[in-house]
Amino acid sequence: MSQPALQNIRVLDLASVGPGARASRTLADYGAEVIKIGAVPRAGAVQIVPPYYAYSGNRNMKRALFDLKAEAGREAFLGLADTADVIIESFRPGVVARLGIGYEDVNQRNPGIVYCSTSGFGQTGPRSQWAGHDINYLATSGFLDCTGRQADGRPALPGATVADIAAGGMQASMAIMAALLGRATSGVGSYLDVSIADGAFALMSLYVDEYLATGVEPGPGHYILTGRYACYEIYTCSDGKHISVGAIEAQFWRNLCELLELGEFADAQLDDEKQDQIRAALAQRFATQTRDEWVEVLGAANTCVAPVNTVAEAVVDEQYVARSLVASAVSDTAGEFLQSAPTWAGTVAPDGPYQIRDGAVSDTMELLTQLGLAESEIAELEVSGAIA
Repeated sequence: MSQPALQNIRVLDLASVGPGARASRTLADYGAEVIKIGAVPRAGAVQIVPPYYAYSGNRNMKRALFDLKAEAGREAFLGLADTADVIIESFRPGVVARLGIGYEDVNQRNPGIVYCSTSGFGQTGPRSQWAGHDINYLATSGFLDCTGRQADGRPALPGATVADIAAGGMQASMAIMAALLGRATSGVGSYLDVSIADGAFALMSLYVDEYLATGVEPGPGHYILTGRYACYEIYTCSDGKHISVGAIEAQFWRNLCELLELGEFADAQLDDEKQDQIRAALAQRFATQTRDEWVEVLGAANTCVAPVNTVAEAVVDEQYVARSLVASAVSDTAGEFLQSAPTWAGTVAPDGPYQIRDGAVSDTMELLTQLGLAESEIAELEVSGAIA
């Protein structure tokens, strides 16, 4: 097995859910040692405990619990931070500074630290203290307004947490890896202000740039990717299942028309006056066979056609099976189950199933022992409730 790209990188993750947790999931899949930081049970903090399978069961991660509001707990955490390469946090802006574990506090002791704050709207700006979730960040970025409409005219809800996963988690992990690469040359760490709303705005850059350059405002039906033409659409088949058509290039559209025996529309792909007619013809044709029958005919024929899978169908789809995107895991509490495997290029899969530890297990004592604390000191911290 090849050496993981982030081997010997230590990450402290104070995020239990959301983009921060997704970022640390990615870093762990690249081989980083990720330590999930939580509050001790009697510290009175609100703790979100995801199901055992969430975030891939926090596979290959450790766990440490501190009372960050107590001086002893804070100092124990900072001692662990001295050994870290990366810290990820997702509190409201200003909270970590008030706790005494912010970037300035850690950087004074560990100048090489890459400190990543993930938040909804960023550390600055008039909305920095707003609460929010995925739908709110997609809303402010223009994403929802360019999405297809429901029957009553409202934008449709996306089928995945796009902002959480891509605009937040992927942005954070990419920024962290870039900062680590820069540190390898300069020896100096950095502070990263990851805004999910900023990331959602970046996802809209194709449309934003068009508007800024031309003044033409995008929206549903404005563009080939937002439903203007029948060649980029979803159709219903005879079994009630759906098929996706993305025949943007002229040659793919022509291939599709010929195989559907609708050659009269081959030269009318971008004819606005004929789009209703073309849509009706395609809809009628697709309704004559099942989804899988059409996929068999069209999938490999350079037509840019693919099935609309349910999640249950996706996990057994022949392409994903061939790419080994589902892995075996064994949970200390739930037994054997399947989970999504590392999907990013360059990650290294293990030999055998992933071992998913009991989420209640803590590695705090072991980690503090590695720092050189005596057993008596650790026992005193535990008894005082500063650690668990």
